[in-house]
Order: sequence, then C-alpha cells, then structure tokens
Amino acid sequence: MELRRELIRGAGPAAVLQLLKHRDRYGYELVEALSARSEGVLAMGQSTLYPLLYNLESKGLVRSRWVELPYGRRRRYYGITDAGLAMLEDHRARWQELFQAMVSLGLVAPDSAEA
Repeated sequence: MELRRELIRGAGPAAVLQLLKHRDRYGYELVEALSARSEGVLAMGQSTLYPLLYNLESKGLVRSRWVELPYGRRRRYYGITDAGLAMLEDHRARWQELFQAMVSLGLVAPDSAEA
C-alpha cells in the first residue's frame, strides 16, 4: 500500500500531464483514463486528483476553463500549458533513467516497456 501511494505521488503529475498532452479533459474523465490506461496501477479518486490538478494549475503547468453543457450544467476542463509540456519532457527523461537503472539491475526486463 505504501509503495502504491508513493508511485501515485511520483507518477501522478506526469501521468496527468501526459493525458492532457493529447487533449483537454475534465476531472472524472481523467480519473477514468488514469485507471484504464494504467490497468489500475495509477488509479486515483477525485479526492486525490483534484488537489493534484489545483497544484499543477498553481504552478502554471495546466490551465482550466469552464464549459457550459446542455441543461445548464458546467464542466471544468483542464489542458496542458507550454510550461507543462516542458515539465512533461523532464519527467519523461527522469522516468526513462529510472527504467534503465531497473533494467541494469535486472529488476525489469528490457522489453517490458514494449508490452
């Protein structure tokens, strides 16, 4: 359980930025995509996701906008900023270094990233 919490803390921001790289998304959509695309490994509830989004927004890495929906409802969409794209590339490089170190130690198979 502790390892999972640490994984989410470390990988969560990068995972959210990666999903937002492709298109703007609203919170629940991010929750569902994180769970589905990571096969549950990076699953997080809204009570974890929204503080993460607010933190990323306060750092200028994501922006948000309200969209009016039919029936008078509103939904808040989040998108990545240029600063967020730069941070994502930095995260990608650091995760790649970690992965290569794990391969070198024999903890991860070299071809496991292709699966």
